[in-house]
Amino acid sequence: MAAVLQSPVADPMLLVEQSGGVATLTLNRPAQYNVLSAGMMDALQAEFERIAADPAVRVVVLAAAGKAFCAGHDLREMRAEPALAYYQALFAQCSRLMTTLQALPQPVIARVQGVATAAGCQLVAMCDLAVAADQARFAVSGVNLGLFCATPAVALTRNVSRKAAFEMLVTGEFIDAQQARERGLVNRVVPAERLDAEVRSLVDSILAKPAVAVAAGKGLFYRQLEMGIDAAYQLAGQTMACNMMAPDTLEGVQAFIEKRPPAWKS
Repeated sequence: MAAVLQSPVADPMLLVEQSGGVATLTLNRPAQYNVLSAGMMDALQAEFERIAADPAVRVVVLAAAGKAFCAGHDLREMRAEPALAYYQALFAQCSRLMTTLQALPQPVIARVQGVATAAGCQLVAMCDLAVAADQARFAVSGVNLGLFCATPAVALTRNVSRKAAFEMLVTGEFIDAQQARERGLVNRVVPAERLDAEVRSLVDSILAKPAVAVAAGKGLFYRQLEMGIDAAYQLAGQTMACNMMAPDTLEGVQAFIEKRPPAWKS
C-alpha cells in the first residue's frame, strides 16, 4: 500500500504518494479546478526538486482530483495585483517549474482525467508522456480573455504541428481527447474507468528497464531536439558510448548474447 509522504514542504493542495519506485503527485484543489496558483507552483517545484535527487523514484505520475485536470493560472490571484513586475515574476516562476519538470531524470506521465486549459494544457505538454480519459478536453484559451497563451505556446509547439498549435492558440477552441492524441499532445486515450490501468501499463513498462538507460535517454532526447543535426549526432554518440559502460547495459547485452533474461541491478 502506498504511503503518503509528509514533508515540511508538503501542502494539502498537493498530495504526494510514493511506492514501488513511483511518485504520484495529485493536484488537490478540485473546487478551484486545480489552478496553478503561486502556492501550487511552489508545492510542485519543491516536490520536483526532491524527486530529482531521489534515486528510489523511477517514474512520476502527475494526476489531479475532481473533474478538471488543471484550468491554468489562478486568474483571481493574477487580477488582484495588476503590476508588470508581479506578472514577470509569476511567469518566470511558471517557466522554471515547467523546465524543472522536463529536466527530471525520471519520466513524467500526465494522468489527464478532465479539462486541461491554458497553463494546464502546457503542463500536459511538458510531461514526457500523457494518458487521457476519453472525456478529457484541451485548450489554450487565454486569447478568449485577451491574453495570448504565450508560455503554453512554447510547450504546445514542441508537441503538435505548427498550424494545429496556432489554430488552438488564436481561436481558444477546445479539442477532444481523440484529437489531442491524433495531434501528438497525448499518447493514449481510454475510457475513464480504464485510465488508471493504462497509466499503470506505461509505468510497468518503464520500471522494467534499467534506470540508467532511461535517465540518459530522457536527457539526450530533449537536448538534441534543440540542436543542429551534427551536434545532435555528436551528443547522441557520446550518450550511447557512456550508456554502454553502465553495468546494467553490459549485463543486458550479455543476456541477449546468452539468450536469457537480464538481471538488472537498478
